[in-house]
Amino acid sequence: MKLLQEQLDILEVLEENHQVSTKSIGEQLQLDEEEVKDHIKKLEQEGIIVSYPTLIDWSKIEGKEAIVAMVDVKVTPKRGVGFDEVAERIYRYPEVKSLYLMSGTYDLSVSVEGKSMKDIALFISEKLSTIDSVVSTTTHFMLKKYKHDGVIMEGDKDDDRRMVITP
Repeated sequence: MKLLQEQLDILEVLEENHQVSTKSIGEQLQLDEEEVKDHIKKLEQEGIIVSYPTLIDWSKIEGKEAIVAMVDVKVTPKRGVGFDEVAERIYRYPEVKSLYLMSGTYDLSVSVEGKSMKDIALFISEKLSTIDSVVSTTTHFMLKKYKHDGVIMEGDKDDDRRMVITP
């Protein structure tokens, strides 16, 4: 879909801060607030704006910590549907947080979340690996999150720790 420049500008503003008001967007882009609302509604209807996420660091909340694993999956594609059918079976599980078709050694990259490593291991051994088209899996457990969706998760983001060298 070809977008108007003002629609592209609105998307850039929303990507930076999804909580900004339509009035503020209109002021920034010199557009009428109603025009901004109409553009946003159209972008939502077209599926270009998918959602408005809030990024929460659950690891800082006691009792809400989760274990995350990235699982590389090798799949035998089915004639006529390729990887889509097996991908749909996989993404319907509530443990699956994201799923991507990849190039390289493995076909699918699956982000899985559970309360413990055992939960993830059971999901992989009892659900994921038993799907007919799944040939093999490799699991990587996330140990620490430094940056997510462009947001630095910990530390002083502006603290430049490089040594100052002067002539």
